[in-house]
Amino acid sequence: MSQFDYNKVKDPQFFKENVLPAHAALHLYKSEKEAARGQSSLIQSLDGIWKFSYAVNINSAVKEFEKESYDCRPWEDIRVPAHIQMEGYDIPQYANTQYPWDGREALWPGEIPERFNPVASYVKYFEVPENMQGQEIRIVFEGVESGMVLWLNGVYVGYSEDSFTPSEFDLTPYLKDGENKLAVQVFKWTSSSWCEDQDFYRFSGIYRSVYLYAVPRVHVEDLTVKTLFKGEDFEQAKLSVCGRAKGDGVCRFRLKDGETILFSKEIPAGAEMGFEEIIQKPKLWSAEEPYLYQLEVTCVNGAGNAVEYVSQYVGFRKFELKDRRMLLNGKRIVFKGTNRHDFSSISGRHISYEELVKDVVTMKRNNINAIRTSHYPDDERLYELCDLYGLYLIAENNMESHGSWTAYLKGKKDMSFVVPDDKEEWREMMFDRIHSCYQRDKNHPAVLIWSVGNESYGGKTIYEMSELFRKLDDTRLVHYEGVFNDRRYNASSDMESRMYAKVADIEEYLERDGGKPFICCEYTHAMGNSCGAMHKYTELADQENSGYQGGFIWDYIDQSIYKKDHYGKWFQAYGGDFGERPTDYNFSGNGIAYGGEREASPKMQAVKYNYQNISVTIGKDSFEVWNKNLFVSTENFHCVAELLRDGVSVEKKELTGISVAPESRCVYPAPFVLPQEPGEYAVTISFLLKKDTLWASAGHETAFGQAVVDRVESPMQKKKPFTVVWGDDNVGVRGESFDVLFAEPAGASSAFGLVSYRYAGKELIEAVPRPNFWRAPTDNDEGNNMAGRQGQWKLASLYATGRGMGRKLDAPGEAYENPVVKEEDDHVSVTYIYDLQTTPAASCQLNYKVYGDGSIQTTLTYDPVEGLSDMPEFGVLFKLNADYDRLEWYGNGPEETYADRDQGAKLGIYRNLVADNMAAYLVPQECGNKTKVRWAKVMDRRGRGMLFSGENLNFSALPYTPHEIENARHPYELPPVHYTVVRVAGGQMGVGGDDSWGAPVHPEYHLDVNQKMEFSFTFRGI
Repeated sequence: MSQFDYNKVKDPQFFKENVLPAHAALHLYKSEKEAARGQSSLIQSLDGIWKFSYAVNINSAVKEFEKESYDCRPWEDIRVPAHIQMEGYDIPQYANTQYPWDGREALWPGEIPERFNPVASYVKYFEVPENMQGQEIRIVFEGVESGMVLWLNGVYVGYSEDSFTPSEFDLTPYLKDGENKLAVQVFKWTSSSWCEDQDFYRFSGIYRSVYLYAVPRVHVEDLTVKTLFKGEDFEQAKLSVCGRAKGDGVCRFRLKDGETILFSKEIPAGAEMGFEEIIQKPKLWSAEEPYLYQLEVTCVNGAGNAVEYVSQYVGFRKFELKDRRMLLNGKRIVFKGTNRHDFSSISGRHISYEELVKDVVTMKRNNINAIRTSHYPDDERLYELCDLYGLYLIAENNMESHGSWTAYLKGKKDMSFVVPDDKEEWREMMFDRIHSCYQRDKNHPAVLIWSVGNESYGGKTIYEMSELFRKLDDTRLVHYEGVFNDRRYNASSDMESRMYAKVADIEEYLERDGGKPFICCEYTHAMGNSCGAMHKYTELADQENSGYQGGFIWDYIDQSIYKKDHYGKWFQAYGGDFGERPTDYNFSGNGIAYGGEREASPKMQAVKYNYQNISVTIGKDSFEVWNKNLFVSTENFHCVAELLRDGVSVEKKELTGISVAPESRCVYPAPFVLPQEPGEYAVTISFLLKKDTLWASAGHETAFGQAVVDRVESPMQKKKPFTVVWGDDNVGVRGESFDVLFAEPAGASSAFGLVSYRYAGKELIEAVPRPNFWRAPTDNDEGNNMAGRQGQWKLASLYATGRGMGRKLDAPGEAYENPVVKEEDDHVSVTYIYDLQTTPAASCQLNYKVYGDGSIQTTLTYDPVEGLSDMPEFGVLFKLNADYDRLEWYGNGPEETYADRDQGAKLGIYRNLVADNMAAYLVPQECGNKTKVRWAKVMDRRGRGMLFSGENLNFSALPYTPHEIENARHPYELPPVHYTVVRVAGGQMGVGGDDSWGAPVHPEYHLDVNQKMEFSFTFRGI
């Protein structure tokens, strides 16, 4: 009997031993009744409590623990499946491109760390259930990271290294009656780890399920199902079935459409079996209509008894490359996708079924139609859910060697460091991974494209991997983005795929070359407050027959982990928070969904709108409906129109006869006759699900359009009297229910401005309102050095002063006319001049016009100064008492919006708590802004506070100043709440998002400081 040799772990050519051949993921039951119950008598789960020993390296691991004579019962307990780092051993380590041992040990590809390379030793004592005894018994490890050696009853069984596809072993020769001792040793890093350098947390252990299964006398070893169409005819399809079965008996096949049996067929069991059947007028599978048939296989032994039952979903669909376009069922497809890691804030890459379902449901509800698994085969249950719910998949193989070729690009290493490249010693490992990836997931209709891996440069081996996919499967296409970086083997990918290409770059490629369809396998990098200008990509994809066929957002969910702060409160930890080094810190947080409970982040609002399959353009007299669906008419939805006046619903009706065929447009008359009462009138037209689906109930809004169609002006309000009090240091203005106080002395910088605003006897401001030009930098801002380029505006916001500003007065001391106060017929005007203390020197003016009803019109003015950079924000900052913790606004909502990310927002009246506007980004940053605000109320629980109003304002109310937010790297670092901080702005630059490491905000979403800037708003007490 062979023995395991640890030294082989360092050899890339040794990656598996005695592992059974890969095959389709099949759920085995003894009978159809068992399948209906979801409980199989052929399977015994080994999930649960195992015995466990941890060591920092192989030299300190327990020796010969696998022997029967070694009693492991006194060992500690550990749960399986789980990562050991989530169970109290070792620590999670997040790294992006760098290898996790970099700087700790100097290694060459294939070598493995010796000083620190955790070894996890597991033992499970078990008995074979009585009903499974006497049969061949196999064991399946669905996922072990990254290398495992297996013993049973002291005998070496085998070895496997692929972390993300199943490893299956035959235990029959080593089993004994009664209790058996199963021993597993798991190595965190093996030679294969050089090709598992994905952008993720580095874990190890048995993190997916483990189970035994009994092989019946007649058994389906493998099954391959294909749906084939001849030419352009979708009126009939050929169902091709082939596979391997062992035993003496027959396999009975039948295809069911619901309860209708379309055909039955009986085939003798044997090494190989196969058949083809013609299906007339099959219902086609797509993400829009994920129609599934059921192929059942019942294995019957020589005595005529059923011994095994297997059921396989079948989706009839044709995916092809034709005339330089990717077509699904004959139609040009657009991927409205996202990349997705298997990740849970609770358990790492061991993800629960409930979490999988929540991801899929959230995606469907937000018009996401595709997933790229990144960058390995995900939990197999995800693929089943994609079949069932309707999501397209780029199914990616487990390969990424990013750290090897970035070292080459930086000049730190030569090409001999890059793997796999053309190196013979890595070929068979890579081919085996392609084979395992294909075999497990080949029968899922959701899989449209195979991907050979991610960010591994190029070379002959990767090209041959793509050819292996093509040899195994001629019904799908093959993807590999890395050809963009290394064009030696351009045919490695059937499509041009790039990461973070600018729209202009895509357009240039399509105009210059266009030989392949173009997708962005990663785009609109969703790190922190991001996804700005995403609409430019979706608009390009919407162009008729465009060679750009969509993209996949990076990525779906923040990789963050629950951890307690020093005060025992849970927070979402990111890279470095576990003391691990090296690390790439908060780059683990790039999701359109938060970690933790997996809720959609504010960015999802724009994603849903940009990805919607029905667009509505509304005018005063008509509206146009553009149905972008490929297969579904708008008749499948309720169409509802709503008329709002000043954000309040006036009329709502269901529209009939809105029947727009797939890929068509129609124009319809306006749904409402507009009233003549004063107000702003907006029309919203929505498309709602008619029927319940797996992912949403009837009435769920899938798409909408909205527009302001009319404004009827209100009559002028009657003037109210006021009194001016001219003090020596202050100017006061008093009216019926209010009084205000302006600090007049030019030199008193600490009290320079509006020092008091009392309404109904209550002081409403806690500090002098100040011009504000700053926001807390976003992750994208940090990536493009916004603070370095525009930092003078932070200084201006903090330290603007009135000293020495204004007209010098003829007085004994240093005195200046600042502010300038003028008493007019219906108001008092007070204008402050600020030195912004920039280089070159700049100034601004803040003017207040106080009216008799207590309203104060506020105007901020800035004259351009050559040599100063763009400003992040142009507005005024107020501090109110923290008791004013409620917000109501009429403007865009319900989520935060920005100049380049207001798609998907609706004009309306919304309410929330001030604290709710602090988005849960991993690192506190700019958040909570509202665009196109007409008015906003900041109130206490009794409804008292301040009303702000104006035209198309940017508005935010947060518990912190931008500077307090900027100083915190975690939410728990934010100070106790002392104020409600209100920022009213004429504009704020966009958030950007083409990437997070240098891409600027698009020029049209910057504030133009080359011309005079001015905006006005009004505030008053309520």
